Amino acid sequence: MGLLYYGGTSDPIEIEDRALAHLKVVIATKLRRNESFTLSWKHPDGAAPGRSTIWLHPSIPLRFVFEAPEPPELHAEWITAMAHSANTSGGITMVPEDMASPE
Repeated sequence: MGLLYYGGTSDPIEIEDRALAHLKVVIATKLRRNESFTLSWKHPDGAAPGRSTIWLHPSIPLRFVFEAPEPPELHAEWITAMAHSANTSGGITMVPEDMASPE
């Protein structure tokens, strides 16, 4: 399980390693362009039910921590699907990898 630390909080956001690796590419691209946006996700099983959203801004500290020592092979369609959602008013929405495959 990967961890995303945002801002000054010591409480990480838990995201599966493979999803976090793809998300990292999209977030880094947006922040490198000095763009701010939101990131939304459903709470994982075992957590309080619901969903959360954070506002990502280039000036706020961000750290990605991966359980696996080697990065996974990236799925371009999944990155593209997340990048498209990042450019909407709703911001990045975590979609499952199988939802990103072309029909």
